[in-house]
Amino acid sequence: MAEEIVYHTPVMLEESVERMEIGSDSICADLTFGGGGHSRKILSYLGKGGHLYGFDQDADAEKNAPDDDRFTFVRGNFRFLRNFMRYYEVDGLDAILADLGVSGHHFDDETRGFSFRFDADLDMRMNKRGGATAADLLNTASEEKLAEIFKLYGELNCSRKLASAVVKRRATQPFRRVNDLIETAKPFCPPQREKKEMAKVFQALRIEINHEVESLKEMLQQCKELLKPGGRLVVITYHSIEDRIVKNFMKSGNIEGNIEKDFFGRSTSPFDTQKMITPTAEELERNPRSRSAKLRIAIKREEEAR
Repeated sequence: MAEEIVYHTPVMLEESVERMEIGSDSICADLTFGGGGHSRKILSYLGKGGHLYGFDQDADAEKNAPDDDRFTFVRGNFRFLRNFMRYYEVDGLDAILADLGVSGHHFDDETRGFSFRFDADLDMRMNKRGGATAADLLNTASEEKLAEIFKLYGELNCSRKLASAVVKRRATQPFRRVNDLIETAKPFCPPQREKKEMAKVFQALRIEINHEVESLKEMLQQCKELLKPGGRLVVITYHSIEDRIVKNFMKSGNIEGNIEKDFFGRSTSPFDTQKMITPTAEELERNPRSRSAKLRIAIKREEEAR
């Protein structure tokens, strides 16, 4: 257990797993396995007839997989949920959990480039087996594209100026290390908000590199298809971009958040949703990472009730 805590302290552990309403024979998916904290809690509810599929694209996470016949580790992005469930001949899921964002392990690993606390190679890939790094993006993307990334995913008011500074610097000094990015971005981060603004810069690049928004949208659509009637979708979000997507989807059943109605004026959304839950004071004291967390729950409607 101590090893799991070092890797990542699970956010809103009790609140999220309790609201999955797991039965002894439930078939569940933890789409963001990480250190395995949520998965171990889920397994404590399952009997011999239940099963849990734990997804993670990071090879480091596989080391935390429990030795349990009721558990299957899936090394893959959750955007491929439907494909893997078909591979394992799973027709439907009773409960799905997704703890979005980056694990504490990624932020604390000095070699991964996710944090501006450590100078390291500008990588930021959750899946180290392939794809462009943050350095690749900074060195090759157009100024217009970079400005769009900083605006959309970092919500930075200085997005255009920062993009221009990146292009100007890389003409003579290609980006390789975290400190290269810090030096370039620092003039655009007011001293009184420097850490928050720098975090937004890193967030924007991380979201783009790992295709987080596209993956989230694809995953949510597949959850709608795979959840059994009465099944529960539990999602923990951390920033406004992903939370807006999740909120809209749970409300309407589509990414755009458009509520469609039938002939009688009744919503055709496949979900009934509960209120958003925020961390308790005890949770915030135990785990500072939870300060921006929002827990949202959607329940798949019974077919006859729609």
